[in-house]
Amino acid sequence: MKFILKILAAPVIAILVVFIWLCALLLKLSAWVFGIVSTILGVLGLAVLILDDVTNGIIILVFAFLVSPVGLPMVAAWMIGQMQRFRYFVQDAIYG
Repeated sequence: MKFILKILAAPVIAILVVFIWLCALLLKLSAWVFGIVSTILGVLGLAVLILDDVTNGIIILVFAFLVSPVGLPMVAAWMIGQMQRFRYFVQDAIYG
């Protein structure tokens, strides 16, 4: 019975491995792009904060923080880590 479970779980684990790999690749690419965008937004936010309106400058700086590598990409990295943790849990539970 355990052998059948191992055979049935192998494709699921393989799909999880490929999915996690693709998500990690997309995360690296998006973090690179978001880093550039957050730099531009940060400079723009400081300029608006100093030269024009404080409220609009703060709003732009909040957006710059959200797209920075510390903002939304960190949440995505945490989610990828949780998926990988689940994969290892299933793998250890079935294959021992």
